[in-house]
Amino acid sequence: MPSSSASRRVRSLLLAGGLVAIAAIGKAAPAEKADVLIKGGAIYDGGTGQPYVGDVALKGDRIVYVGRPKNVEAKQVIEAKGMIVAPGFIDAHTHADSFIRSPDKAIRVNAAWLDQGVSTVMIGVDGYGTPDVGADAARLQASGIGTNIVPLIGFGAVRERVLGKDAREPKAQELGAMRALVAKGMCEGATGFSAGLFYPPQSFAKTEEVVVVAREAAMRDGIYDTHQRDESSYNIGLLGSVKEAIAIGKDSGMPVHFAHLKALGVDVQGQAPAVIAEIEAARKAGQDVTADQYPWLASGSSLDASLLPGWAVDGGGGALVKRLDDPAQLAKIRDEMQNNMRRRGGAKALLLIAQDFPWTGKTLEQVATEWKLDPRDAALRIIRQSIETKVPGKKGKGTAVASFNMAQADVDLIMKQPWVVTSSDGSDGHPRMFATFPEKYVQYVRDRKVISLQTFVRQSTGLTADIYKLDHRGYLKPGYYADVVVIDPAKYAPRADYVHPRELSVGVAKLYVNGALAVSDSRTTGATAGRALLRPKPNNCS
Repeated sequence: MPSSSASRRVRSLLLAGGLVAIAAIGKAAPAEKADVLIKGGAIYDGGTGQPYVGDVALKGDRIVYVGRPKNVEAKQVIEAKGMIVAPGFIDAHTHADSFIRSPDKAIRVNAAWLDQGVSTVMIGVDGYGTPDVGADAARLQASGIGTNIVPLIGFGAVRERVLGKDAREPKAQELGAMRALVAKGMCEGATGFSAGLFYPPQSFAKTEEVVVVAREAAMRDGIYDTHQRDESSYNIGLLGSVKEAIAIGKDSGMPVHFAHLKALGVDVQGQAPAVIAEIEAARKAGQDVTADQYPWLASGSSLDASLLPGWAVDGGGGALVKRLDDPAQLAKIRDEMQNNMRRRGGAKALLLIAQDFPWTGKTLEQVATEWKLDPRDAALRIIRQSIETKVPGKKGKGTAVASFNMAQADVDLIMKQPWVVTSSDGSDGHPRMFATFPEKYVQYVRDRKVISLQTFVRQSTGLTADIYKLDHRGYLKPGYYADVVVIDPAKYAPRADYVHPRELSVGVAKLYVNGALAVSDSRTTGATAGRALLRPKPNNCS
């Protein structure tokens, strides 16, 4: 038995230890400091893990905490119970130029995208990206833009700068000049090399020419982002075009990304399984092949791209007008237009969507009936006017068209693929510019349940960031940039349609871009915190 004095010492030590423990329990850990605490929302972090209820804390332009409720002291607390909290959406394919290049700062806010929850947009797609990547990015960022931008350098822009609009092969010196322009753009921070081989003058290039030029981007860790040569049956056919794009990626040594993947027109509807099989075979062989897609059954293009034969536009608009004035060539153009119109589903399936023209919101069939013309001649009148007439105050050339030419089963099947992400292909006059992400949520997640909410978020955030190798974007993780969206799932919805394509979407409770509040309760704040997301300069740059 211990002595009484020893017992007293033990009791004293136990008492002292207990008091220390009680003091430690009573003294809470110091609160983490933050600018914004988004509290109690359903967190979809952009990855493949299951969502959970928790908090997200922002400080400056970074995320500082993501997880279960924690002691965080913030200047502003956002109660997000019942809300979806996710990374800001990333639009993989856009034509946002009329917004981000506007002289009006209120337009450069880029509300069409912000109000969908989009914080980052890809630009320079379809081969139209300027080779002057560095200067263009600096100018856009300095002007103040609402969304982040990710630039691609375009094959079409490069080819036209060297060869103009001519349908010919480049000479050795010209090919070298094209390669040098691509190398320059990649060294200035482009994420990859885009092409639109369906569109003249890019369509005049043979596969080998594209490969040689693309290698300059491949050498600098770029991605090949392609509006493939044929999404229908215009020239080499849908499956032939898919094979060509995969071959360009393989031969140049770079990942392939299919822009707005689809089976377009009556001749190829139902071919989505075959397209998917080609891509899956390439992936199983070790090639990096992905795609994006918009959730609409109508594509967006122009009357000239949709209906005119490629040879007719060799040399540009002026050369086209001369051919239209030649009776023999006009007859040949009209003959080929007839088959192109059939591919698109006929004049009744072509909705004229260029804004503020007499034909806006009418089908080509309706306009032809009003003008008492064959639909081909009605289309040629609009195309000719777009070339010869400049109308003050008119936005666009007037030839923009939505063609209802896709099968629902094809769209559904493509959307379910694990290598497909979301894009708007947003262009003036088509509701996809203002409404793609909420349209996909309402139609394909909520109502028809084609994909899950988790898949929708992943396809709109983390997977897109992975494909384009965006630095610290696309996920809710500590240390990542504070691009964060809070969505009310009961209110998130599109408002734009084919008749009213400019209506802003609703249901975004909050959107932060680089930590700045860009949207609050479905209204843009005027913040222009967007940045040009340029790649670091590769080692093989002078």
